[in-house]
Amino acid sequence: MKVVIGMSGGVDSSVAAILLKKQGYEVIGLFMRNWDSSINNDYLGNPNLNNNICPQEEDYNDALKVCEKLEIPLHRVDFVKEYWDYVFEYFLSELKNGRTPNPDIMCNKYIKFDMFVKEAEKLGADYIATGHYARIKDGKLLRAVDSNKDQTYFLSQLSKKQLSNVLFPIGDLEKPKVREIALEYGLITANKKDSTGICFIGERNFTKFLENYLPNIPGDIVDIKTNEVIAKHIGLMYYTIGQRKGLNLGGNEDRTYAVGKDLEKNILYVSDIEDYLITTEAIIEQVNWISDERPNKCTAKFRYRQPDNDVELEFLDNNEVLVRYPAGVKAVTPGQACVFYLGEECLGGGIIKEVRKNGQKLWYL
Repeated sequence: MKVVIGMSGGVDSSVAAILLKKQGYEVIGLFMRNWDSSINNDYLGNPNLNNNICPQEEDYNDALKVCEKLEIPLHRVDFVKEYWDYVFEYFLSELKNGRTPNPDIMCNKYIKFDMFVKEAEKLGADYIATGHYARIKDGKLLRAVDSNKDQTYFLSQLSKKQLSNVLFPIGDLEKPKVREIALEYGLITANKKDSTGICFIGERNFTKFLENYLPNIPGDIVDIKTNEVIAKHIGLMYYTIGQRKGLNLGGNEDRTYAVGKDLEKNILYVSDIEDYLITTEAIIEQVNWISDERPNKCTAKFRYRQPDNDVELEFLDNNEVLVRYPAGVKAVTPGQACVFYLGEECLGGGIIKEVRKNGQKLWYL
């Protein structure tokens, strides 16, 4: 059976390719170029990077070396336009609306498990594979064995059909074991640092990058309790609910949170009172169900590394769900994903549309 695996130039996809070969599959590597790194290239002068080559090309060269070592072919495909249309435009639109988007989820939905699949089919693939930390069993999407690396949160917008011919070879492994296998095979990616942050921004300065696409509109930072202007913000798009670092408030930074935004007045509200961040209900839109289960009670994550929260679901019209969490959760943020779980199974998820406290929509969110 032929498997086309997404080779990212990282250790996870490298080891996934090893495991597939050991299982007897015919393995073909496919590297996706999703972003034109020559656009707004401000990598020069960044001490964390090799300034002779952009990170994307560095990743491709690493993937090529791994594939040569494992004696598997590597193809390269360009999805720059598709990524711009389906992921980056969405990212900018959400920021303009004062929300906090999660482009990785849309990248999985439209690029890695759609455009990539079509390209893999041209190569005669029976299956596709990736280096995601997740598992599939009996048609169900399950959390990875390594709970610290589990990536089902980012797969929550995929359909059952998209997952029907997918393999996640490292889903049963802990991350240290993955690196151990890479070291055994002498792979260049064995000790390579994991990528973090938004893929198309990478190690670059977030503010400087966004200035190329959205105008900065400075405004007031207001203490929500006293209604006093205490500082200036550089543009609402640069802040997310619950944020503390980067507010530039002087000595109060460690104790003060961003708690809300007023788009019309261009105000960022802050407070040192954590209760302003606590909500008890949220409306979730664009809900995607992977599972056939539609429980009234389950758990949910409102952010990637957040612990599970006990929730109750009420199914509304227009593919929306009212999620109740009476114990209260901090910093549930419009634009982020809410992902539902029943034990080990990822049921699906949607996008946080609005948040409420004790049935009332909060005016500052």
